[in-house]
Amino acid sequence: MPHIQLLSPRLANQIAAGEVVERPASVVKELVENALDAGADRIDVEIEQGGAKLIRVRDDGSGIAEEDLPLALSRHATSKVFTLDDLEAVASLGFRGEALASISSVSRLTLTSRTEAQEAAARVEVEGRDMDARIAPAAHPVGTTVEVRDLFFNTPARRKFLRTEKTEFNHVEECVRRQALSRFDTGFTLRHNQRVMQSLRPAESALDKERRIGALCGQQFIDNAVVIDAEATGLRLWGWVALPTFSRSQADLQYFFVNGRVIRDKLVAHAVRQAYRDVLYNNRHPAFVLYLEVDPATVDVNVHPTKHEVRFRDGRLVHDFIFRTLHRALADVRPDDQLRGAVAQSIVREADVSPQPQVQPSIGGASTPWPGSPGRPGFSTPEKAQVQQEWKASDQLGFYQSLNEGGGVATPGRSGPGGQPAAEITPPRDGGEEPPLGYAIAQLHGIYILAQSRSGLIVVDMHAAHERITYERMKHALAEQDLKSQPLLVPLSLAVSQKEASLADSHGEELQRLGLQVERIGPETLAVRQIPALLRGADSEQLVRDVLADLIEHGQSDRVEAVTHELLGTMACHGSVRANRQLTIPEMNSLLRDMEATERSGQCNHGRPTWTLVTLSELDKLFLRGR
Repeated sequence: MPHIQLLSPRLANQIAAGEVVERPASVVKELVENALDAGADRIDVEIEQGGAKLIRVRDDGSGIAEEDLPLALSRHATSKVFTLDDLEAVASLGFRGEALASISSVSRLTLTSRTEAQEAAARVEVEGRDMDARIAPAAHPVGTTVEVRDLFFNTPARRKFLRTEKTEFNHVEECVRRQALSRFDTGFTLRHNQRVMQSLRPAESALDKERRIGALCGQQFIDNAVVIDAEATGLRLWGWVALPTFSRSQADLQYFFVNGRVIRDKLVAHAVRQAYRDVLYNNRHPAFVLYLEVDPATVDVNVHPTKHEVRFRDGRLVHDFIFRTLHRALADVRPDDQLRGAVAQSIVREADVSPQPQVQPSIGGASTPWPGSPGRPGFSTPEKAQVQQEWKASDQLGFYQSLNEGGGVATPGRSGPGGQPAAEITPPRDGGEEPPLGYAIAQLHGIYILAQSRSGLIVVDMHAAHERITYERMKHALAEQDLKSQPLLVPLSLAVSQKEASLADSHGEELQRLGLQVERIGPETLAVRQIPALLRGADSEQLVRDVLADLIEHGQSDRVEAVTHELLGTMACHGSVRANRQLTIPEMNSLLRDMEATERSGQCNHGRPTWTLVTLSELDKLFLRGR
């Protein structure tokens, strides 16, 4: 066994570089974060050959004093934390003091800087086995420029793992995009091989912020986004979440920031997934740009070398806050919000910009009732006001639901609720306000409702729409009652690990609230004595195991609720108006009015769109009108 000896400074830094410098994008991330910590208002990033040849990051921040330059390239030297208390409440992006030392050990690095108090700038380089710093005078405005040339020139094994120039630049571009999304008050410029790829001015106003989001994430994302801003228990969540109909085949448009730091966190991902659970189509991914602001003392950022992960002191509180905020925001979206997006996307399409596949025209923004509506109670209470001088919405729903029971074909002369004649619903002649989904004019092939609005032609999948309405009513009815349990005739014995058995023992009350009575009868044995009555036909063993797995992973479980809602969704599907059922004009209009008052009515229970809009300008284009 060789004798123990100290590593050389360069070798120690190269080992550290293996943790923080994976590729050129890793270097850009560290340098841009340093610039942001220095209070830069403007950051210029210049790249050559994907970053393998040159990475230059210039900022107009506070700069580094000449006497501090040698320390700037030393390991474990920083101006951001000094005590353990500082580390436990880190507000800066960087804090370890390893980045510059690690980068300089695997490249030819030059750092030039000047503070406002200095008359001239200075430049520092390191060289040799011991990485001795060499300082020289230089010309430079207030701020800092870091040049990194020939990355991995002295570690060929690392250099050969670099991908093509295009691939490496794509990673750099994504890195700059994340930083630009994290700080709206800072301007960014990105150049590749002397070509400007991105130029962003500081964004102060809400409109400027949306323009930056549109430039970085695509205008269609903004057109289909709901604005979020909620505060509770010392937490604030704000940003933009896309409507379920603007889903992605990959999780490639998901940005989450904690106190300005971009992170990837399983707890956050689970909360977002749960909020989109019954409105997202199979195997699709939501899109969002979200910002969580918390007390720095309640989040640990020192859990991963690349600082991509954090640990919350109260993860359950954060999870519930994120879920409730997003769930409520998506539920509050109504057709009038979505129609604004339909018009915006129509303008984009007319400009010959291809729309996203499988995207229903829709819009986000503040959710407000359409003019003249009786409000947005969903199904919490029966409607108190009449809609467009017609029946109550709750009575109308019962009217077209009765079609399934009676089995007959509705006719204009058929009686409506309470034995009253089913009067035709027609647009008001006095120029009154028009509801968002307009007025029904026909039914197509017994499947689609055609409605006329000022925006154009609205096409509604009547089964999908009625399915959502029925499903939301059933969910609300269940929520008003306690989840009833049903004892098993023969208790189910489960062999589990000691960790799972202890978890079930300590979470007995929580499991009871879920309708599950689980007792520990041995070191590695559980007995299931009661299950939710609604799920008596479900696989009880798998249900309990999944709940325990959720408790281990997330500290809580929504598995019972998910399975219950899945069952309700199946019941709603079978209980909704079927295809080829002929509806009268009043019945079609009553369905449209209920869609306008129902949460998440833009999608059925399986995440498919329930309606779409073809604008008048699109129709004109089809028939070459105006040419």
